[in-house]
Amino acid sequence: MKLIFAGTPDFAAAALEALIAAGHDIVLVLTQPDRPAGRGMKLTPSPVKVVAQKHQLPVYQPEKLRTPEQQAPVAAIEADAMIVAAYGIILPQAVLDMPRLGCLNIHASLLPRWRGAAPIQRAILAGDADTGITIMQMDAGLDTGDMLSVHVTPITADDAAHTLHDKLMAQGAAAIVSALADLPALQAARKPQPADGVTYAEKLRKEESQIDWQRPAAELDRMIRAFNPFPSAQTTLDGNPLKIWRATPCAGSGMPGTVLQADRDGIVVACGDGALKLLELQKAGGKRMDAAALLAGSALPAGSVLGV
Repeated sequence: MKLIFAGTPDFAAAALEALIAAGHDIVLVLTQPDRPAGRGMKLTPSPVKVVAQKHQLPVYQPEKLRTPEQQAPVAAIEADAMIVAAYGIILPQAVLDMPRLGCLNIHASLLPRWRGAAPIQRAILAGDADTGITIMQMDAGLDTGDMLSVHVTPITADDAAHTLHDKLMAQGAAAIVSALADLPALQAARKPQPADGVTYAEKLRKEESQIDWQRPAAELDRMIRAFNPFPSAQTTLDGNPLKIWRATPCAGSGMPGTVLQADRDGIVVACGDGALKLLELQKAGGKRMDAAALLAGSALPAGSVLGV
């Protein structure tokens, strides 16, 4: 098919690579403008732009797509379809109507659950057993379009946001190639999203990252996994920030935030219900390290209190 592709991060770049490998004619790639990144805040292209340049595809990077002038390069293509994955720019109805077969979105949840910006993290936080990919025919709403295909992925007990992201990234790339191979039939059988079960995946906020040790261990375990790698779950040790990258629920009880045991196998901390064994941590200005390495550099005796 003659396609326009719109996306920005790694999640989208994998789909673009898959569409190219499947033999589709990508006539234009839309991605967000280069942004400052790294310690030097150097202007850096998005992962999608990197893929497009590798394959010598034309790239268009508007700040918005609101005006006829901004939309003109898209209108000129007369594409069969536009594929959208984590683009980060709202497409107005005029743009949605430009491709002959409309715009298809690769969304990382089982719609209508977790519409919005952070579906992967919110699914882990909520304790969902499953998530997946929905290929959706886009409309002007926020992830409200008709569903063309749904692909389920279990959320395992050790899935963090980054591991689940990578699973869904691969699943989404395969799903969009499959959908385009059978698009007329899928569009003929498209299903409106159910009115029941709608939830919204709000963008993660840094203020959510502070661990409240009064909460149950199972809930804090999900939080730590959902916030890995961003914004990372945090507490304090002796008044200094301490990031928690990996932990597991375990038996134990005591005053919430109190260290019950600390050895090379982990640091056991009492929670509002049960306890967490902290396995990978990071002090302010330091590197990520396992519990044994952290304890080798500084003692953390039983009775120490985190988060005060």
